[in-house]
Amino acid sequence: MQRQMLRVKAEKVEEIRQLIKKYKSIGIANLHKVRAAQLQELRKNLGGVAFLRVIKNSLVERAISDSKDPNIEKLREHLKGSNLFLFTNINPFKLALILEKSKVKGFAKAGDIASEDIIVPAGNTGLSPGPIISQLGSVGIPTRIESGSVWINKDTVVAKKGEVISENLAPILSKLGIKSIEMGLTLKVVYDNGIIIPEDQLKIDLEEYEQNIRDAYVQAFTLSLNAAIPMTENIEALLQIAVSEARNLALNACVLSPDTIQDLIRKAYFEATALSAVIPEQ
Repeated sequence: MQRQMLRVKAEKVEEIRQLIKKYKSIGIANLHKVRAAQLQELRKNLGGVAFLRVIKNSLVERAISDSKDPNIEKLREHLKGSNLFLFTNINPFKLALILEKSKVKGFAKAGDIASEDIIVPAGNTGLSPGPIISQLGSVGIPTRIESGSVWINKDTVVAKKGEVISENLAPILSKLGIKSIEMGLTLKVVYDNGIIIPEDQLKIDLEEYEQNIRDAYVQAFTLSLNAAIPMTENIEALLQIAVSEARNLALNACVLSPDTIQDLIRKAYFEATALSAVIPEQ
């Protein structure tokens, strides 16, 4: 029996080694508070993107111990708690975005952490007067009875971001139909082609990133104009600048040409008019 168990473990370790060789990236996500239905849905959505496995940390440790890459050893410090391992060949930042977009709102349970400020809005709860009034009052929600229903007097923050949902608050939010918890996977770390990328570096603000690219383009374009470096993107603007500067030079040097003759005559007329205004009549 013991030999059989050892053989099974050895086979699993070898399977993990083969997965590490096959895929260029290994992601580790925390399974804490992830519902079974969510995990099943993620497996379906990520079928063509990543291979998902729930593996014992000890088996992964054994598998990476034989690796020739010293950086993969740094994954050991993240092998704590219940983890989901994602093996993939796509860009790790794209994987993080896919997981972020796959998150859904769900009803909170006692002990969950608020992913944002939880606000109970003012208005009709649709609930009949009864124990619910004292339950709402116990979590600081002011109420009144109107037209046979319990109404909430004002928007009320019942939990701030990062706070633990209490045993009193969780059932109240459920009764009010408020889905206050963000449910899904968040990558703790990704090992990508020998590089360890921690969670904080995997989060990308796409709007900020796009704005940075736009700003960089504008700055590069302006620099190319100032340095007069001809490229497909700026050649039209460079020609317009050259024409404008050549025309101004011709006007200042009084060079007669079909393009300058009208402006030179106009300039001479204005100068003569100005001169006649200061010369006294004889």
